[in-house]
Amino acid sequence: MNIDYAVCGVLNLLHQDLDKSLLIYDVICEWSVNFRKRVNTSSTLSIPAGLGLTYAVGKFHLGAHIPDCFHKFSLNFMKGAGQIEGEIIETLWEPLNKVKAMTRAMSKAHRAEIIDALMNDSNWKKTIGIGMPDF
Repeated sequence: MNIDYAVCGVLNLLHQDLDKSLLIYDVICEWSVNFRKRVNTSSTLSIPAGLGLTYAVGKFHLGAHIPDCFHKFSLNFMKGAGQIEGEIIETLWEPLNKVKAMTRAMSKAHRAEIIDALMNDSNWKKTIGIGMPDF
C-alpha cells in the first residue's frame, strides 16, 4: 500500500515530462503483478494516462531471485536503462551504520535531523563530485 502510494505520487508529479518510466524495486517481480489493477480500482491512487511502465530489480537483489526473474527484470536487458545498478539506498547503509549507535539514544526528532544532515552531506558530496574521477 505504501509503495503504491509513493510510486503514484512520484509518477503524477513528473507526468508532464514523461511518457514512460523505469521502476526499480527489490521485489518488483511480485509487486508489479497487479499494480495497474490496484490503481484502477482505487479511489485515491492514479497514474498518468498512457504512461508506459517498465519494471526491473536492482542488480544486487536480482541474484537472490528465482532464475525466471533474471531475463524478465534484469537491468542488463532494459533498453535505455544504461549501466545502472538500481541500488542507491544500499550504498547509503555504510555511512548510516557509522552513526546508528550515536542516534540510538536520541529523541525521534533529533535522530531524524542527524540522518537528514548525513543524507544532505552525502548528496552534496555527490553533486560537487559529478564528473570527477573516484580516488
